[in-house]
Amino acid sequence: MEFLPITSAEDPRVQEIYTSYTTTFPADEQRDQKHFLGLFTNPHVKFMSVIHESEEVGYLILWELSSFVFVEHFEVFERFRSKKLGSTIMNHLSESYPKIILEIEPADSGEDASRRYSFYQRNNFSLIDTTHVQPSYGEGKKSLNLWLLANYTPENLEEAKREILDIIYH
Repeated sequence: MEFLPITSAEDPRVQEIYTSYTTTFPADEQRDQKHFLGLFTNPHVKFMSVIHESEEVGYLILWELSSFVFVEHFEVFERFRSKKLGSTIMNHLSESYPKIILEIEPADSGEDASRRYSFYQRNNFSLIDTTHVQPSYGEGKKSLNLWLLANYTPENLEEAKREILDIIYH
């Protein structure tokens, strides 16, 4: 398993990633294409292609913040799901980044959300906040009440939340 950086919006892998991203994530959890491609110029953002046995199996969109990494999006491509790759990816990611925060839909919002929460719990993430609001990604998109999970205990949760809002959703 390896994570290969994608450093340019011109990289041929980006179109497959964007197509999968717009198919997998709900519209309110997506950036439009212009803003998505604009992430490649942001110094805090790392796009990672996930390679397993010489195949691209998914991607990560990470934000390197002051004392932790925020996982904005993580996806295993549909044809590679149900093969335990998600857990392998999270283990490798946690080795590289010992302090990770991410957001998910509340577990009680549906079967997929409940499964996703269980997945992160199995992979050493704990619920750290149930009051987080992801601001709207743009015109016509709703803000969302989401949960924050982390693989560590943040010293100052309010400061971490402020940094997420100020840098990622500015």
